[in-house]
Amino acid sequence: MYTFQQNLLRRLTLLALLGMFLLSCPHKASAVEKLDLPNIVLILADDLGYGDLHCYNKHSKIPTPNLDRLAAQSMRFTDAHTPCAVCTPTRYGLLTGRYCWRTSLKRGVLNGYSPFLIEPKRLTVASLLKQHGYVTAGIGKWHLGLGKEAKTDYSKPLRPGPRSVGFDWYFGIPASLDMPPYVFIENEGVTEAPTATIEGRKLNHQEGDFWRAGAIAPHFKHIDVLPILTTKALDFIRKQSAAKPFFLYFALTAPHTPWMPTAEFLGKSQAGRYGDFVVQVDASVGRVLQALEDGKLSDNTLVIFTSDNGAPWTPEDIATWGHRANGDLRGQKADIWEGGHRVPFLVRWPGHIAAGSTSKELICLTDVLATLAAVVGAKLPNDAGEDSYNILPVLRGAKLDKPIREAIVHHSGDGTFAIRQGPWKLALALGSHGFSAPRDIKPKPGEAQGQLYNLDDDPREQNNLWLQKPEIVQRLTTLLEKYKRQGHSRPQ
Repeated sequence: MYTFQQNLLRRLTLLALLGMFLLSCPHKASAVEKLDLPNIVLILADDLGYGDLHCYNKHSKIPTPNLDRLAAQSMRFTDAHTPCAVCTPTRYGLLTGRYCWRTSLKRGVLNGYSPFLIEPKRLTVASLLKQHGYVTAGIGKWHLGLGKEAKTDYSKPLRPGPRSVGFDWYFGIPASLDMPPYVFIENEGVTEAPTATIEGRKLNHQEGDFWRAGAIAPHFKHIDVLPILTTKALDFIRKQSAAKPFFLYFALTAPHTPWMPTAEFLGKSQAGRYGDFVVQVDASVGRVLQALEDGKLSDNTLVIFTSDNGAPWTPEDIATWGHRANGDLRGQKADIWEGGHRVPFLVRWPGHIAAGSTSKELICLTDVLATLAAVVGAKLPNDAGEDSYNILPVLRGAKLDKPIREAIVHHSGDGTFAIRQGPWKLALALGSHGFSAPRDIKPKPGEAQGQLYNLDDDPREQNNLWLQKPEIVQRLTTLLEKYKRQGHSRPQ
């Protein structure tokens, strides 16, 4: 018995010494973990519709071979949504994991002279990954405001800006490609001052070369923007190595207006200038994916591709081209209907996500923050990512007993709310409340005050069940008010 006790004590002592040794070298363990972290490339298209890609719409009139190939290597989500049907609120939600209607921006979008929207010290995807040793870069359309002044002064340092929320380096344009000032920004300044002016062009859906009048840098050409941004993305990737993980946020400026594909893409689709511009978007993504392959980085890189809202594609465009940019969904960009906010969502991570898989899980772009936090082993504090859910279990193929999200809140361009839970979607008003007609319908007493659809039975939102299902209207209205009141939808 005595010998047994001695042996046991000796073993316990050795284990304790080993534990003390490991605890005394935390920096070594941390370094190994960081080397195993994946690179992350997040590509956000601008105004790309759910039905533009062949992998989502076999009848698409637009060839998208690179994105179709990516889909074959990825998990493809069929019920992914933007937090809003227009761009600024979606970009805020994507980077912060929080619905933008919780901020001062309750409707619409910012312009090129708006002040910085993201609150000081708020955690973003970029700042989270930077905390975990990532090199962080942003390239492309910003559209979240710059500086503190009521009207941004581009002759002064652009602070706060992208570098204030975790980006080591940022190169891009201030807002949409049809909003002045037309300049490139790099970090906290412009590469060339907007000392010239340009006349505006009216929107013509046959040509699509719309932009607003305003200030422009003398050498700025709209048609050059997507090629320049793509080259910057390639240059950044080529500078990376396996020694340190990197995060690239590549926010494309296309196929948003002006629809200005370069000469090599003209006539490459059967959907006019818009379709040709989508072909160029596909080519840009293909070049980024090839750069990862050339640098032997693909196997340890998590790639996410999505869009910031639906396409601005009208019934007249459908009749002209026979192409359904938003698939069979009702509506378009800015609408509370599905065409406004259901978007492509592809995620590739070799060895972790089953290639060619499909998920029907209901997700939102706000979920990117919590998901990437899980990827790097971080836990979100309660004051960050208030509307962000971790979808990593879905990506890894876990069999779940219930949906990850309790519900998702939709928001139209004019600030109208809708909420989705399971197959049920409730909108708190009649009409699209975006670009489609009818935009707003004032109900008479006794008529439906809003819209309720069962998307399993009625994916095109044709049969309004508001009056037939008052208990569901009440339940979803109560849940939406709870989310508004408590300041978060993610359980805490």
